[in-house]
Amino acid sequence: MDKALLALGLEGNKAAFYLAALELGEATVQAIASKAGIGRTTAYDVLGRLVEEGLVSQVEKDGKLRVIAEEPGALVRRAEELRRLAEEVLPDLRSLYNRSQSKPRIRYFEGVEGIKTVLWETLKCRSGELRGILAMAELLETPGRAVMDRYIAERHRQGLSLRVIRSRIHDIENIWPSSTQERRALRYAPQGVDLNMTAYLCDDTVSFISSKREHYALVIQSEEFYALQETLFESLWAISSEVPPQE
Repeated sequence: MDKALLALGLEGNKAAFYLAALELGEATVQAIASKAGIGRTTAYDVLGRLVEEGLVSQVEKDGKLRVIAEEPGALVRRAEELRRLAEEVLPDLRSLYNRSQSKPRIRYFEGVEGIKTVLWETLKCRSGELRGILAMAELLETPGRAVMDRYIAERHRQGLSLRVIRSRIHDIENIWPSSTQERRALRYAPQGVDLNMTAYLCDDTVSFISSKREHYALVIQSEEFYALQETLFESLWAISSEVPPQE
């Protein structure tokens, strides 16, 4: 019940006061505060908010202020009113949200968990094709072979293809070759091109994964930045050596 009350905006002292008022039926503020285990001053503050929300009412009897909890259905009516208000302001909120989409969004993550978060986020690719520059030695170290194998399996399950460029000096194992079955097209960058950091491109987002030495990941969502990185990727792809599928 605590989670449900929290979702309805009732938590802490506010929830304690409301539940005590429900149980007592009609009582003084002092009696409700005592049952709820909160101070008198706090109780009056909470009472004011509950009255505003229509969950309790006040009456005066024999010169004393008494509190009466409304029938619990008032919670449903309040939730419906909040929904109605949200729907009223929704067009304005969407307008603000749409305007914000033209602004770049940059997110920074630290450590292996942050790197894994960014890696798995790349699978949200809507276009169906990922483009990547993979630093193999670094990926096998962080996030590690097991994580990468699970990632590849999930990419394949989702039907996402990958065009990837790697540099031979960072390939320490003969794994993840060009594969029609695994939807992977591999090319090797020209000799002397050192690709020591991983990057994934998809939709309007570029995700970077560093080596274990610096241990961070960076996600940049920007149409202009993506267009630049896409051009650089395609330029490098055009001069890289194709690796035929092994199947």
